[in-house]
Amino acid sequence: MTPAVRLVATLRRQGRGLAVAESLTGGAVSAAVVDVPGASSVLIGSVTAYRVDVKVALLGVAPDVVTTHGVVSREVAAAMATGVARLLGADVAIATTGVAGPGPSDGVAAGTVVVAALVDGNVVTRRVVLGGGRAAVRSAARDLALALVLSALEPGERGAVGEVGNTEGAPRVAPSDE
Repeated sequence: MTPAVRLVATLRRQGRGLAVAESLTGGAVSAAVVDVPGASSVLIGSVTAYRVDVKVALLGVAPDVVTTHGVVSREVAAAMATGVARLLGADVAIATTGVAGPGPSDGVAAGTVVVAALVDGNVVTRRVVLGGGRAAVRSAARDLALALVLSALEPGERGAVGEVGNTEGAPRVAPSDE
């Protein structure tokens, strides 16, 4: 079973709705979900926010977060996930940001990827540096995002990534796993 098939089945079983905010992946995460029969019962919508001004204006990413941490950061990915969930009324969200290459961008190396998953207001992120060309980085980022949200929805399952949990009510950024 592919990660997208598993995600749709899990969301249906749990009665949840999904929102997606994509930058680096440019719609690939949403496309993977839409490819699954029955996706319309769980996918609320998606936003491809490739430019910083769209992340700020549409998703509500605070400009000072971008300035302080950079657009390819755990903080921006978490804000994107929180913003798209709020915008579309979802209790589950995925966000992707990064540099696909071929070269660096704003001092961030090609292959640097940050993904975020939000479940019930709790955010977990993962930052990795991948090898390969532009298409390989984008494809791997899509797969990483799907795996991360699945691990947040199914804690303790084989292949889980990171952890969720937030006792203070504000999104929490998971520690680095590099």
